[in-house]
Amino acid sequence: MFLNFQDTFSTQLPADASLENKSRLIKNACFSYVVPQIPSAPKLRHIAKETAALLGLSEAETQSLSFLEIFSGLKVYPNTKPYAMCYGGHQFGHWAAQLGDGRATNLGEILHQNKRWAIQLKGAGRTPYSRNADGLAVLRSSIREHLCSEAMFHLGVPTTRSLSLITTGDLVWRDVMYNGNPQEEQGAVVCRVAPSFIRFGNFEIFTARQDVETLKTLTDYTIRHFYPEIEDENPQKYVEFFKIVAQKSMEMVLHWQRIGFVHGVMNTDNMSILGLTIDFGPYGWVDDYDPNWTPNTTDAQHKRYRFGNQPNIVLWNLLQLANALYPLINDVAPLEEVLETIQNDFPKQYLEMLKSKLGLKENHLEDINLLSDLEENLQLIATDMTLFYRYLSDFNQPDFTDKLINCFYETAQYQGAVKTKWEKWFLNYKSRLSLEKTTYEERKAQMDSVNPKYVLRNYMAQLAIDAAENGDYSLIETLHQLLKNPYKEQPEMEKWFSKRPDWAKDKVGCSMLSCSS
Repeated sequence: MFLNFQDTFSTQLPADASLENKSRLIKNACFSYVVPQIPSAPKLRHIAKETAALLGLSEAETQSLSFLEIFSGLKVYPNTKPYAMCYGGHQFGHWAAQLGDGRATNLGEILHQNKRWAIQLKGAGRTPYSRNADGLAVLRSSIREHLCSEAMFHLGVPTTRSLSLITTGDLVWRDVMYNGNPQEEQGAVVCRVAPSFIRFGNFEIFTARQDVETLKTLTDYTIRHFYPEIEDENPQKYVEFFKIVAQKSMEMVLHWQRIGFVHGVMNTDNMSILGLTIDFGPYGWVDDYDPNWTPNTTDAQHKRYRFGNQPNIVLWNLLQLANALYPLINDVAPLEEVLETIQNDFPKQYLEMLKSKLGLKENHLEDINLLSDLEENLQLIATDMTLFYRYLSDFNQPDFTDKLINCFYETAQYQGAVKTKWEKWFLNYKSRLSLEKTTYEERKAQMDSVNPKYVLRNYMAQLAIDAAENGDYSLIETLHQLLKNPYKEQPEMEKWFSKRPDWAKDKVGCSMLSCSS
């Protein structure tokens, strides 16, 4: 198996001088060299063929012994030096100082067809950034990350990718709900793929330590490799860099809001400098529409990372990135201008996104009220977000009322004042549609292209986890294939187009998730 490794991060940025693999403070370095922990009995459980193709790997190569050895951490690819990145971050609004790749080992960068891909094993053992943790990952969280990374890509959301899911043959102790009841779970390793895994926190750590030299080296490297449109001679290149990162980050969260995705842990160390969705921990999709819902039990009290607050959090995180870049600019005004522009422009973009979900292209004064009333109605009675928007493209069809009823989790509540408010909204929606120039068929096609029929609901992932923990990995492949075409009808997969089942409402892994993995 040939892999065209051509590293830049570890060859163009300063390395930790020590090779000691124990938890410690690392200064004046962007990374530390590490070696993956050797698994006792690795087995390949699933491969994403599309991601393998990005790296130039054939199907036969992904089934080879050498593939299993390299991507489980059993062996290090010849002439490569794996490493873990150094970064800091704000966690739940508070500065957490040094964090770093505590359970991720970067194998290097693979160049294929003039595109560069960073390869990272998650769950490959301790690094100098592991603190008191073991650096490992369990099967349940690895399945969730593997499936969701690919699902997000096919939904059209900027995201990191996942190549493979491999069980290690080792047991890992985890306290799933942080309630003092640790249990042994199966260990696993996921291979993550992205142009880069650099985060906001990579820049924050050097500013916090007043290490402007390394900050500049890292920022210049990032611009050179990932934002080549910014000319090196441009005196405002760092401001321009921040501006583009801000735009990409807001575009990303706009996609999240469109499909009902809740990240769950939007700390600055989980924010990609490329505007990619990164670190799939206690994420979830909104079932019954609730802007205040968060899947993260750690966030249950304050709901900082709730669905409706995600755009605000991205802005807050961008402010922290601006603070990190300030030593390179020494002028707060242009950074404030970027943030103010983003803050002013996003509501307009958000409005257009919501209108696209309703099939509205023209601009009319009543649009804001129509959308505001819809959000109120969606919360009058527990309404499934995915089902509702997908069914809405069939509005005015004979069976639409039956479909609408199917969106409600408590159908008996669709009466009286609730029913009246919905009927009033549909009358207003019908009137508004009459102002559009598109045909029903054109509108339906457009709406179905932005409102997915299939998303990775937590109960679906949990079913795959339960089966895998009992030795059956077939459901992972079924869901993987389903989620490759989330906007298609796929009649043979219709059973997955349904509300969250009652058994999943309060089940751990479905409604309640923690950062434990």
